[in-house]
Amino acid sequence: MNTQRPGRRAFIGAALTASAAVMLSGCGFHLRGRDSLPTLPAFALEGDTQSDLGQALAQLLHTRGSGIREDAPWRLTLSAVEMHNRRLGGDGRGSREHEFTLSARVSLQQRVDQAYVWNRESISSATRLRVSDDDLLNRDVLIDEARRQLSKQLAERIIEHLASVEALR
Repeated sequence: MNTQRPGRRAFIGAALTASAAVMLSGCGFHLRGRDSLPTLPAFALEGDTQSDLGQALAQLLHTRGSGIREDAPWRLTLSAVEMHNRRLGGDGRGSREHEFTLSARVSLQQRVDQAYVWNRESISSATRLRVSDDDLLNRDVLIDEARRQLSKQLAERIIEHLASVEALR
């Protein structure tokens, strides 16, 4: 009688997995593949292009095939790239959890008529990290790595926002 239980459990597990997949696909959930975002036009990237965010955004635009050209029909401007650090937890010594938020003001302007689609829209990305206040060298390395990761995440969010703009399609 115990020999049938593993087979039955495996069948029930497979059935539950299949039904969950059917339910998720029925409600509009789809896993995002590499080519799921629409093709974007070329952009003239201006503003704070030398920051980690500017470099990550330029790399993503090149990877997606959009490219960056000075004479592009759309002007994408990065400004006010700032990283905020909020300490979470008590006032004790030792390691504390910090919330780092990287934000930028992004403008999207059509070159032909100088019309703004976005005018200094604020876009941000955040992460939490446990940092030791006693180990200053390691602390700086961790914060720099968090800044680089947040720059990549924020660049991806900007690309997602660009993909949702009807005028670019």
